[in-house]
Amino acid sequence: MKEIKSADNARFRTLLRLNESARERRKSGYSLLDGIHLVAAYREHCGAPEEIIVSRSGLADPQIAALLPRLPEPAVLLADGLFRQLSSVATPTGIIALVKTPRPAVPPDEAVSSLLLEDIQDPGNLGSILRSAAAAGVEQVILSRGSVHAWSPRVLRAGMGAHFGLRIHESADLLKAIAAFHGRVVATRQGAPRTVFDVDLTGTVALLFGNEGSGLSASSLGAAHEIVSIPMPGKSESLNVAAAAAVCLFERVRQQRTRGEDQ
Repeated sequence: MKEIKSADNARFRTLLRLNESARERRKSGYSLLDGIHLVAAYREHCGAPEEIIVSRSGLADPQIAALLPRLPEPAVLLADGLFRQLSSVATPTGIIALVKTPRPAVPPDEAVSSLLLEDIQDPGNLGSILRSAAAAGVEQVILSRGSVHAWSPRVLRAGMGAHFGLRIHESADLLKAIAAFHGRVVATRQGAPRTVFDVDLTGTVALLFGNEGSGLSASSLGAAHEIVSIPMPGKSESLNVAAAAAVCLFERVRQQRTRGEDQ
């Protein structure tokens, strides 16, 4: 196991740039997965990582010790202080994997129920949305050019492994995606007369959500087939976009189950 002890080490500097820079991750095509849960999820869904980095303290973790024999050798060993610089969490996990960022091999599938996201900025929101999408059985997520990088450390952490069960298309032209979609596109907007509970979300549907502050652009709203709101009988004026997405995704699940039971 090769050990890195100096912050000036060229390999360490490369890993640090990947952790800190979305531009570097996009340019290189690589991402870092921080924590045993993400590393194990990647191995299960995508195969072996390119490289494993462990801290000296991490070697004493029974879960990490059990996983290491099933991962690429040799691993890179970091002094605890260096690992803390590389880790994206307050309490270092002890293990990080370098992986090729998964990219769908084909353009977005126009005939698959999808999630369309316009200019989502908060990494925690995006990670939560991806987690809800995977749990609700949506297979494809299409992100606009102005959205946060889906493979950033914070999005990965919030997604809890959901990334590996989804086809994630980034930097997409959403208007083109809407025009090409072979189904109904349902957008959300506060105050829309029809609610998400009033429309049919079964079949091939794309749910469209917008930026945390400004919502959906006029052009995206104009291209949608349906515009719905989420009823809020309480005193709050709005929902976080991740919460709104979860409500709509699981209303779709409810309708699908009801339709199946009725048949």
